[in-house]
Amino acid sequence: MCGDKMLFDYDDRDAESIYEYAKKLENMTFNQVLEEFEKSNIKQYINLYDLKNAKLKLEDSKASNSVDKTGNAFIYTAKGQLGDLIERFYFGYAPNSNQEVDFEKAGMELKVTPIDKKKNGGYRAGERLSITNISYDAPVEEDFFKSHVYKKIECILLIQYIRDKSIDRLDYIIKFVNKFKPLASEEDKKIIIDDYKTIINKIKQGKAHELSESDTLYLGASTKGSTAASSWRPQYYGSHEPAKKRNFCLKVSYMDYVLQNYVMPNKMLGEKIIKESIGNLSFEDYIIDKIKLHIGLTDKELCKKYNREYNNNKAQWNDLTFRMLGIKSNQAEEFVKANIVVKTIRIEKNGKNKESMSFPTFKFKELVKEKWEESTIYNYFETTKFLFVVFTKKENEYELSNANFWNMPYNDLNLTVKDEWLNIQSIINEGVKFSFEKNKDNLIVKNNLPGIADSKILHVRPHATKSAYRLKNGFTRGNVERDANELPNGEWMTTQSFWINSNYVLSQIKL
Repeated sequence: MCGDKMLFDYDDRDAESIYEYAKKLENMTFNQVLEEFEKSNIKQYINLYDLKNAKLKLEDSKASNSVDKTGNAFIYTAKGQLGDLIERFYFGYAPNSNQEVDFEKAGMELKVTPIDKKKNGGYRAGERLSITNISYDAPVEEDFFKSHVYKKIECILLIQYIRDKSIDRLDYIIKFVNKFKPLASEEDKKIIIDDYKTIINKIKQGKAHELSESDTLYLGASTKGSTAASSWRPQYYGSHEPAKKRNFCLKVSYMDYVLQNYVMPNKMLGEKIIKESIGNLSFEDYIIDKIKLHIGLTDKELCKKYNREYNNNKAQWNDLTFRMLGIKSNQAEEFVKANIVVKTIRIEKNGKNKESMSFPTFKFKELVKEKWEESTIYNYFETTKFLFVVFTKKENEYELSNANFWNMPYNDLNLTVKDEWLNIQSIINEGVKFSFEKNKDNLIVKNNLPGIADSKILHVRPHATKSAYRLKNGFTRGNVERDANELPNGEWMTTQSFWINSNYVLSQIKL
């Protein structure tokens, strides 16, 4: 793009004109956008297609925009300001924080969002797509189609750039520009409307302070701002308890599915569970009803019904869950978009479940640098919903007994798990203490990290199949490079992961 004739050459009344103009951004850097603006005599948008009715004269549009500069470099380093840059310097209008759509005459909202490059060369969504503020200081809008959320997502001009933290932000490349209509799919529209109702119903109950992204499927309530007191607002409803500022957003799992299926040519694997109208049923009720049709059948009977080998391995019960939902693979489209994780739980004859819930390994030196609300474990439970499918031991088989959706309750995550996580972080940071105990011919290495008996919800245990240590007292064991992880004090111990206590999981399922 070059020359004055190209800059701001679009009709702000026409979504197609805006889109065609925006497509020219593909493969440009943000620096190149600024360079084009600086070369141009025209410094703000005026609709040349409707000049007769324009309030501004063409000469008025040559006035310089007021922008922050340091020498010749524009200051655009804060999160979100790359979107402001596109608004001001490419579309020629001043960014604002009002609730109306950006291109009001055309009914189109502008969203600029990052994507990250994966090791295999593909891309993934970089973050959730923030839509609009959630207001706590006034009555909620109960009609979704009258809400600001509806206006903002009815038609989105989606601009996606490649985030690369090794280079200057202004050198990021704009990769994809597309028109995006989340409500065009009837299935997605129903889920998004149900999500909206879930969020506003919680607000109406005076429980805005207990909102979590994991409450919903595609449309989420994401945190906004810092943990400072200024980021909290008193609620209009209930006892007016302060609640942390949040935004309506399209969840990162949903945006990643959009990227893989609609933006890029390669399709993400995933079969639809919902293949026809489900009427007034919610998605969650529909799923539970499909599973409950099988209650009373044993795992052996289910394997026979769905023509699956009965081999009693761990994958068997998860496989059966997807078969009951009509999915041949173990990837359901709706679960991928909503970040729903299936967990099958086997209850033994004594009424207890054998296994705690495990999570991927962590690196000690990275864990001690994390802040709670930016931590991997917080983000996981803040954004993940689980489908618990329960099998109960009957003789030598497990019988399907129930199923329920679950996300970690607000207080459990933000009080109990937070305290236990901070304690683990503190022990690692101060230096894990080791002791030795001889058991017959074996030397057992013990440490002071909290185990299942020391916690209510969260504990730590080894994730490697074999133990490995390299300690300052000269003690070494195993394959340190493969099975161990370095501690902040330079010692190495067996790689660990977080686990959710089995008795806590048992307390959260419906028997």
